[in-house]
Amino acid sequence: MRDLGAGFKYLMNGQRWVAAHGKAFGRGLVPGLVTLVLYLGALICLAVWGSDFVGWATPFADDWSSPWLGLFRGFLTVLLFALALLLAVVTFTAVTLLVGQPFYEELSERVDRDLSPDGSAPESGLPLWKDLWISARDSLRVVVRATLWGVLLFALGFIPFVGQTLVPAVGFMVTGFFLTEELTAVALQRRGVDVRTRLRLLRARRSMVWGFGTPLALAFLVPFVAVFLMPGAVAGATMMARDLMGEDSSGARPAEEHAPAPQPGGPAPYGV
Repeated sequence: MRDLGAGFKYLMNGQRWVAAHGKAFGRGLVPGLVTLVLYLGALICLAVWGSDFVGWATPFADDWSSPWLGLFRGFLTVLLFALALLLAVVTFTAVTLLVGQPFYEELSERVDRDLSPDGSAPESGLPLWKDLWISARDSLRVVVRATLWGVLLFALGFIPFVGQTLVPAVGFMVTGFFLTEELTAVALQRRGVDVRTRLRLLRARRSMVWGFGTPLALAFLVPFVAVFLMPGAVAGATMMARDLMGEDSSGARPAEEHAPAPQPGGPAPYGV
């Protein structure tokens, strides 16, 4: 139960961090807005033509009498849209992180510097193209796992009562787990932690992961909320990643008082 509260606290602390860093928050909104437009277009298409797709996929029911034909296909259409919405919630983070990799990497590093006693942040040491490749590859693996869970939950949705009560609850917990994996990957990838190790770390702290990811999954059902919560979710996930790795965060301090100075000839710190 303590871990559950700790996970939610990281989520809230991440939102507070970006609220105190206006420029970082503003730049962090851009990738989410781009991804949101793409996803809204896909979901609108599914809402318009989803029933036609279900009719094409169930020719065996063409001769069913009314009202069973309408009830059967209507139920399948609703389930199809629910599955698409579940997958959209899971993959939205992966796609947004991929689109906004440079933005979120810099934001995550800034959080690390604020929390580190010596003001340092781990760096992958890899060129941007390789970081992007590793992120895309690992995200694909996680999305495949999430899709398999989504298909299973879609099938279980046909079970009376259980499909309308237990399955949605489990679905949000599964979604929350994979959302947390994607978000913590920003900080853990810089530390050289591969996807298998990340999953092992998260499974060892499931309650904390659910406390962080499940409320976020519920909030992400509202499209515009997902965009505005993404920067804070990355910040909170970085804080959680430090916990998972057992790193000292005793150096946490207000960024406006201890903002890292620009290095000669180098880029300005994120949000400055």
